[in-house]
Amino acid sequence: MSKSINWQNVETVLLDMDGTLLDLHFDTYFWLTLVPETLAKKTGKSVEHCHAFMAEEFAKVYGTISWYCLDYWTDLLDIDIVNLKREIEYLISIRPDTLPFLDALKASGRKVVLLTNAHPGSLSLKIERTQLDSHIDTLISTHQYGVSKEFQSLWRAVQADIGFTPKHTLFVDDGIPILAAAEKFGIGELLCVSNPDSKKPDTVVEDYPFTNDFRMLLDDIMRHPFSG
Repeated sequence: MSKSINWQNVETVLLDMDGTLLDLHFDTYFWLTLVPETLAKKTGKSVEHCHAFMAEEFAKVYGTISWYCLDYWTDLLDIDIVNLKREIEYLISIRPDTLPFLDALKASGRKVVLLTNAHPGSLSLKIERTQLDSHIDTLISTHQYGVSKEFQSLWRAVQADIGFTPKHTLFVDDGIPILAAAEKFGIGELLCVSNPDSKKPDTVVEDYPFTNDFRMLLDDIMRHPFSG
């Protein structure tokens, strides 16, 4: 990790899901391989054409709630995205360092909140598959607000609903633009996951503290329990 977290300053922990608590390989394979292949079979076009088409469509909505919206992609592609995800749900997996991390956070007396851009259909499938909810206090999909974590209005709405104090909050995510949005909002502690996809090399993180194994944090978490 590039620098340590000031755990004495942390009372609430906001956590991303895909690429942070769960291996991003499921999503990478789904969107970059299975969807283009399925679209090619449906339309009779080449897989290469469908890859290019998807890249163009991704670029149009990057960073917006539509990028993450399964209904949006179902309507655009005329493919049942939720059912297609279920075909490969066996690929959904918790990172090996996730449960020890979550359990240490809970044992240390901190409030643990999942804050994900995942669509409710994707969130429910992944919770069903992993039972992550039994280790987390509150689950929030940004779709209930109609805006993604990239936007300040989302942070204001979530703060109003759950009452966290930004300067006493840790936010963990694998997306640099999202961490930047949290920083702009005034989140006091930030952490980037540098190995979101187990099938890919670690990403280079320059602007934020980072980790590729939450278990490196456990001793510090337990040495500094929240006493509020």
